[in-house]
Amino acid sequence: MKSRAHLPMAKLAYHDPHFTESPAARPLRILAEYLDPAKRLREERVGDTIVMFGSARILPREKAIAKLKRLKSNRRAAKDPAHREEIRMARATLEMSRYYEEARELARRITAWSMSLGEHPRRFVICSGGGPGIMEAANRGASEAGGSTVGLSIQLPHEQRPNRYITPELNFCFHYFFMRKLWFAQLAKALIVFPGGFGTMDELWEMLTLMQTGKLPEHHLILIYGRKYWDKVLNWRTMVNSGTISKREFNLLQFADTVDEAFVRIRTGLEQYHLVLDADWEG
Repeated sequence: MKSRAHLPMAKLAYHDPHFTESPAARPLRILAEYLDPAKRLREERVGDTIVMFGSARILPREKAIAKLKRLKSNRRAAKDPAHREEIRMARATLEMSRYYEEARELARRITAWSMSLGEHPRRFVICSGGGPGIMEAANRGASEAGGSTVGLSIQLPHEQRPNRYITPELNFCFHYFFMRKLWFAQLAKALIVFPGGFGTMDELWEMLTLMQTGKLPEHHLILIYGRKYWDKVLNWRTMVNSGTISKREFNLLQFADTVDEAFVRIRTGLEQYHLVLDADWEG
């Protein structure tokens, strides 16, 4: 009888990409998207966060001005209806750019104040979705104040790179939307919602539903920034008057239209309810 040649050593399952990227290993990938952020946030001594949401399409003011000037300078296309529409949209983009600058300044102020509370752990760290627009403004303002700042990016079919203002050790990328949302909610003591589109509203409704159902404490703050925009997009009072939400549920929301007003509301809420760190924080 011929002797069988020695077989090569099999790969460990967790070293085999054919397994780890397969449907069978989905629970492992989901668990990894919980355990890795938990480990890294603890290592960076992040005690809790302030989450800032808003449109990825809102430009910094200088870029919005440059875009409008570039379009206006093309006199050959001035009579083209499509070009006139581009100019109209560029003017709207310039008007909306105020929210980029205000998100940046608000994040800077919150971070400067939070840093005065010490770093063991770091309190009220600014957290965004990690991309451009309002997300970039939030991380940028926190970085300009000299603080750490978190970016929770998502892997999308079209490439969206994390903005350059995120603290490198706190730069995360998720495949699963629900795990990303978990980390938005897990450490957040306040949510600040700037003008945005589908994604911003999805994240807002998620947080509101968690508070409405008692999965998040009601003294966690949800601040809607920019009533001129939001009152056109959403008629909150219609929901109250129609009975689809109660006045108590509506009162979960706070509103602000200036950086000064928003900062006072955020700081007051945090000082009233959250200066004492949660007992379950692991340093």
